Amino acid sequence: MIRTIDWTDQGVSMIDQRLLPNEEVYNVYRTHEQVADAIRTMVIRGAPAIGVAAAMGIALGVKNLHGVSGPDLEERFEQICEALRRTRPTAVNLFWAIERMREIFRRAKDRPLPEIKNLLREEALQIHRDDIEINRRMGEHGQILLPDAGTVLTHCNAGALATAGFGTALGVIRAAVNSGKSIRVLADETRPFLQGARLTTWELMKDNIPVTLITDNMAGHFMHSGKVQAVIVGADRIAANGDVANKIGTYSVAVLARVHSIPFYVAAPMSTIDFATPNGAEIPIEQRNPAEVLELGGKIIAPEDAQAFNPAFDVTPAEYVSAIITENGVARAPYQDSLLALKEPVTEPTIDE
Repeated sequence: MIRTIDWTDQGVSMIDQRLLPNEEVYNVYRTHEQVADAIRTMVIRGAPAIGVAAAMGIALGVKNLHGVSGPDLEERFEQICEALRRTRPTAVNLFWAIERMREIFRRAKDRPLPEIKNLLREEALQIHRDDIEINRRMGEHGQILLPDAGTVLTHCNAGALATAGFGTALGVIRAAVNSGKSIRVLADETRPFLQGARLTTWELMKDNIPVTLITDNMAGHFMHSGKVQAVIVGADRIAANGDVANKIGTYSVAVLARVHSIPFYVAAPMSTIDFATPNGAEIPIEQRNPAEVLELGGKIIAPEDAQAFNPAFDVTPAEYVSAIITENGVARAPYQDSLLALKEPVTEPTIDE
């Protein structure tokens, strides 16, 4: 299994996804500021992976504190959390992970600093372990929806690289293949950052799952030609009503799937569902550097002084989503009810007080 992120004695180890598929480089990030910068600059990306990185970044930040306690420790802890919180606005797993770490700190803040460090490290590692297990459970729930044989189209990268391992959308595909289904994949290139071209094809080829790369504007052609039996994507945030924020271009794919009567599935952990956000109109959309649109491989592809927009995500209305696959089961419309029914009871972290 691809190791996207790991905790080490030296710091947080991550594969630099900006260099794939040409180079497989693992860097160690030794401070929480470095982890925050890695999230911001897309060294690591994908909502679940960002959540794991944030949790490890917080544990690392506190690990590097010395000789602080009481109000000073609380202030430093909040500064560390804020540095991670400011990295990327759309992926709700980031904020979920920070709150999970905050709760551990709240319950342990009066203990000796070495014990607090240990508890935060263990919670970050548990989030990492949980994510892999969640993805495997999601895969088992979702693979039933895929055909016994056929072609599945996916957009962006929702695989092991977007998680702690196994993947969400690609995890469903992996589970289907593992169950004996004959699945081929069409991978959209996913401009402008090319996650589909650089990452999804790389992952699937490593797993020997048949994959063919297409440009984003080819999806409609292959659907119209009858060569796509299902679409499956991941998500960065899902509103309470089932509206889905995912990588820019997902909305277009969903509309095309609806026109061609092709099921459009979303695979995401329960931590990606933002029950506090009523609908997609309330989801903040990250605006990235326009240079990503104006350049390709570091080479300018537009006239000098050309203007560009670069929203990182779009929102697909719930009406275009055939089902949402989670680790707790599969939700179908009306999502306001079905997602809530899958929500696990809130439990307190297991720290003896």
